[in-house]
Amino acid sequence: MIIDPPRRLAYKAEHAVDLASGALLAVTVQPADRGDTTSYVETLDAAQCEAMQSHPMGIEEVVMDKGYHSGAVLTDLAEREIRSYIPEPEHGKRHWPGKAEEQRRVYANRRRVREERSKRLQKLRGELCERSFAHCYETGAMRRMYVRGADNVFKRVLVQAAAFNIGLLLRTLSGWGKPRGD
Repeated sequence: MIIDPPRRLAYKAEHAVDLASGALLAVTVQPADRGDTTSYVETLDAAQCEAMQSHPMGIEEVVMDKGYHSGAVLTDLAEREIRSYIPEPEHGKRHWPGKAEEQRRVYANRRRVREERSKRLQKLRGELCERSFAHCYETGAMRRMYVRGADNVFKRVLVQAAAFNIGLLLRTLSGWGKPRGD
């Protein structure tokens, strides 16, 4: 699963993308002044509900961009028994007095991020998330929406996400619409 937000919105929409199929699992809309480290919870919960319907274990791994990295996020993901692959931003040497658990989570994430598996997952995140963003925000003209209220924004984003998933399903079933298809 991948979570990644688009930029420059009064409301911030986040997508959760399934790494196996490339389909959008969940879409949430929050106020744009909410930081990534707090807004991911709603998206993760919505994606977990969807994932539990098809797989009893639900989400086991999360790949995010470096904007989501914080000790609190890593601790929360560990408590949910979800492996994290979140690159660490450059912020110098950290001091850990009284934060032994957080330090352990950050170091475990750092170790995982340096592995080959993380590099493959980050590449997939870039490919799959950017594809859904291009469909919804560039081709779908949602970069600048002129609708009023979070409910109307959510409806518009949900319709675009459904259209993306329907297109993915049609390409998978019929083979039509692929860039190099016959």
